[in-house]
Amino acid sequence: MSIKRKTNRKRVGIIGAGPSGLAQLRAFEAAKHAGLEVPEVVCFEKQSNWGGMWNYSWRTGVGKYGEPIHGSMYKYLWSNGPKECLEFSDYSFDEHFKKPISSYPPRPVLFDYIQGRIKKNKIRDYIRFDTTARWVNYNDETEKFEVVFDDLKIDKTYTEEFDYLVVASGHFSTPNMPYFKGIEQFPGQVMHAHDFRGADPYKDQDILIIGSSYSAEDIGVQCHKHGAKSVTLSYRSNPIGVNWPEGIKEVPLLTHFEDDIAHFKNGTTERYDAVIMCTGYQHKFPFLPDQFRLKTKNNLYPDHLYKGVFFNNLPKLIYLGMQDQYYTFNMFDTQAWLARDYMMDRFEMPSRRERRVDIDRWLEANDKLETSFDHVDFQGAYIKDLLNLSDYPDFNVDEVGVMFKEWLKDKDENILTYRDKTFRSVVTGTMAETHHTEWMDELDDSKERYLYQEESEEALEEVVEKQPV
Repeated sequence: MSIKRKTNRKRVGIIGAGPSGLAQLRAFEAAKHAGLEVPEVVCFEKQSNWGGMWNYSWRTGVGKYGEPIHGSMYKYLWSNGPKECLEFSDYSFDEHFKKPISSYPPRPVLFDYIQGRIKKNKIRDYIRFDTTARWVNYNDETEKFEVVFDDLKIDKTYTEEFDYLVVASGHFSTPNMPYFKGIEQFPGQVMHAHDFRGADPYKDQDILIIGSSYSAEDIGVQCHKHGAKSVTLSYRSNPIGVNWPEGIKEVPLLTHFEDDIAHFKNGTTERYDAVIMCTGYQHKFPFLPDQFRLKTKNNLYPDHLYKGVFFNNLPKLIYLGMQDQYYTFNMFDTQAWLARDYMMDRFEMPSRRERRVDIDRWLEANDKLETSFDHVDFQGAYIKDLLNLSDYPDFNVDEVGVMFKEWLKDKDENILTYRDKTFRSVVTGTMAETHHTEWMDELDDSKERYLYQEESEEALEEVVEKQPV
């Protein structure tokens, strides 16, 4: 079934209602509030709720309607970076919570914050839930995208046309699962981090984690915190290298298994109860034809995307949030504001050759990066470049970069206590509160437990005084 509408109004299709897709919806809503005429916008989300990765599900494998599970979220996840580094410029934590909170909230609190901005702007009306994109065709004659969707609830397939297509489906949902000789004979549990749903099952167990990513670091620390007997992280190229506490260690890459005995590249062996692969994800877009599919590894500046957003061979195809990320929510916003301006003819697209030159300039700079501090500075420069091209509310990118570097140093000093540190908002100037319980002692990640504290009148008055008039 094909649905075609006779209208001169442009149509924008958005695939995904996670933080990137919601940023795009918010960008259009901001333009609408400013009195501008906006295109007809429809967002398609295969989950039953918005939030993307922040939408926790107990399910693994496939969901209610037989679709691959999108989310990799797990219980007891707390922000692994300061909330001040991801704060929306147009919706502060102060505005949402009406009081200062700590710098490292748990997942339910951050999810509540994400929802607060979109509920305020009635964005849910734009979203069709339980709907997945099956295939995209671009018609060169009409210059429109023809997208095939499945309404999973009623098992109905239909096609719609769009002038612009925004791919905001994320890139942390298709696991990269390597093979190690003998792993098929390992008697314990073997899983990818994508299917990890909490540390509780690993109490009193010896856990082997493959990888040296942020997920390896966080899952390892979570298992340690919640009672694992030991945690070993096996790295391929470089160790994470922080000052690990007793009970956590790093070893070179796993080579093979003999039953429950793991053999490592340095010749050592050890027995384990379970294996968790923290080996990354693939950029996977099965609904896109080969010529429009972004093919890249996880890095700070994927090739073929002008300004990290517009597919160079067809700029009407827009990708959001496809970078490796230090900055997150606020970077998605800056991308979405620029994409919106292009779709509303407020940003003039350079020629293909000029775009290619700009892409190559960023790729060359990316290739020269050596340290984590270099990475922070690079992504900060990228965001400032985007801010110069749109009217997204400005924020102090350089100060956020300073916070990221402090965060990196804090983790190196003590991986178990860095979440107890506090930072100052670049949006409101509010200093974060120290959480009522030290992170290692806090085993309840619920919003109710997190927000419970004896509120001082002085703290509340300070927030009220700093609210914009």
